[in-house]
Parts: sequence; C-alpha cells; structure tokens
Amino acid sequence: MTQTQTLAPPLTPAIAWRQALQTKLMAALDAAWAIIEHSDDPADIRAARDRARAIGEIAVMGRKVALLEPPPKATPAVAPAGLSLEPLTAALAPVAAQAEHARRALDKLKGGRRARL
Repeated sequence: MTQTQTLAPPLTPAIAWRQALQTKLMAALDAAWAIIEHSDDPADIRAARDRARAIGEIAVMGRKVALLEPPPKATPAVAPAGLSLEPLTAALAPVAAQAEHARRALDKLKGGRRARL
C-alpha cells in the first residue's frame, strides 16, 4: 500500500494558539473524567461534569475564533523549466470534445430548458 505525503501547513500564530488551546482543554477534560471515574461523592461528580461542560463551551468558542483567520493562500504550482503541458492538453482534447458532445445531448433532451429530467 502506498501512502501520500502531505505537507503540513505553515505554523502561523493562530494555528499555534489553536493547538496549544486544544492541548490544554484535552488535559483539563482528562482530569475531569478521572475525577468522575474515581469519585463516589455526588458533589465531586457534579462539579466535574460542570467543568467538562464548561470545557466543551470553551472549545466551541475556540473553534469560532480559529475560523476568523482567513485560510492561507496556496501558492500556484510552477512547472519546472523545460516542462510543457502541451502534450497533456493534446491528449485531453478528445475527452473535452466528448464531454461537450454529451452536454449538448443532455441540453437537447431537456428541450433547451433548465428543468430537471
């Protein structure tokens, strides 16, 4: 089986903040669950459940804050010198013509309208 290598996005301050927040929240949630699992006192369990609920609310707010940052712009891929896309374009020309023919046939079936079949 082959695996593809994906490049990690550059570490921006927002990404670093989001990762640090997630680490802290997961540690706090693990501590709350440990209290729930090992305690028999209803007051301790209730307090731990309230703490876990608050952690979830903070996580939701953190996601909303993280979405405020615009996504990083992807740099366009540049073909190396001496490499041409003309052979690929020539090889795909029949496929493009067939697709255009199929689109026209579908339009003819619809009777030129934009209605559904």
